[in-house]
Amino acid sequence: MTVRHVVSATRSRATAQAGISDVVQTRPRPHFDMAQPAWEKIGVYKGGIIPVMYQRVPCMKKGGVRFKIDGHDYFNLVTVMNVAGAGSIKSMDVKSSESNDWMTMSHNWGANWHSLANLTGKMLSFRLTDTDGQTIEFNNIVPGGWKFGQTFASKQQFK
Repeated sequence: MTVRHVVSATRSRATAQAGISDVVQTRPRPHFDMAQPAWEKIGVYKGGIIPVMYQRVPCMKKGGVRFKIDGHDYFNLVTVMNVAGAGSIKSMDVKSSESNDWMTMSHNWGANWHSLANLTGKMLSFRLTDTDGQTIEFNNIVPGGWKFGQTFASKQQFK
């Protein structure tokens, strides 16, 4: 899980902090979706909109970005893991060894991105841009002959 924000809440004259992995960017303001048991660890439960103070903090990770590929022919679901820096991906592209063109992937949910192209078994490269605007190309990170369910680790990482 990627931690991108620290939430502080006051409970019984003490301040507690918790890492939050996802912020829903909606209008008029962003909000956190938290399970009640998690919230009760740092605050007093009350239904409705509860104002919280939060601070965005950089993610520190060991090792490089990792990619897990699931799905089937014509539906490639890629989970992007171990993302440092901003901790979240704004856009993702894929390129196979059979093309020089990058294809935009669609954000599926959470850390998952998908492509409807038939990329099964082909050598793949990924281009990621994080929410701070940093872009990294992971050239030939997935070797030819790969199978669904495999994970591939890079040596590159966001700052």
